[in-house]
Amino acid sequence: MQAHQRTSVRGPTFIRLLSRLTDVDTGRPNAALPDRLSQWLDWTHALALSAALDGKVEAIAAEVSHPVDDEAAECARVRQTLVQTITGARELVARGIVAGTTPDFAPLRQRYTTLQRSMQSHTGHLRGRLRDILAASSDEMARLAEVDAVMELALSGREQSLMGNVPALLAHHFDRLRQAARPDDAGAWLDAFRKDMQAVLLAELDVRFQPVEALLAALRTR
Repeated sequence: MQAHQRTSVRGPTFIRLLSRLTDVDTGRPNAALPDRLSQWLDWTHALALSAALDGKVEAIAAEVSHPVDDEAAECARVRQTLVQTITGARELVARGIVAGTTPDFAPLRQRYTTLQRSMQSHTGHLRGRLRDILAASSDEMARLAEVDAVMELALSGREQSLMGNVPALLAHHFDRLRQAARPDDAGAWLDAFRKDMQAVLLAELDVRFQPVEALLAALRTR
């Protein structure tokens, strides 16, 4: 009998990690990006995007200049803080090992969703701040800031829905590792799961920072 071969997955580390750790097929989508966007945007968002792309957007006068290096340093500081929070969660897994009981995924699920909310809040704040700076730079940059604002509003719901599925996928991975482990080897599989969960969190952080990095890149071209 020929072994089943999964489709080779390309794309961001986040997608490739989820594909490796779960049974979910994350192969390349059949639809082109414009076709997929047409499914994700309702007519109000489509009109807003059209207005941002085609309408006249004027720069907002700013009284204070914002050096690019300072903004980049702040983004790097926030990112490093989030990385340290993610990588400092080892003790939470250790607390799941209680003599005579079965390790539970519930505290890990809560931890993951808490970190997701923190990432969303911090990246959203940075994104809004960078848009404000761009909007005060020039008419072209103001247009870019407006397009980004529309896209964030239009796609945030879908992003939250997709990201919200990640803890459930990790729960299945947790159960598989637990069932495959030897009774006297709980520490090893839990440590393996901790590393996998940490890797997924760091990869998700990379995805969430992509719009921030794009706005920073635009800011450097002023």
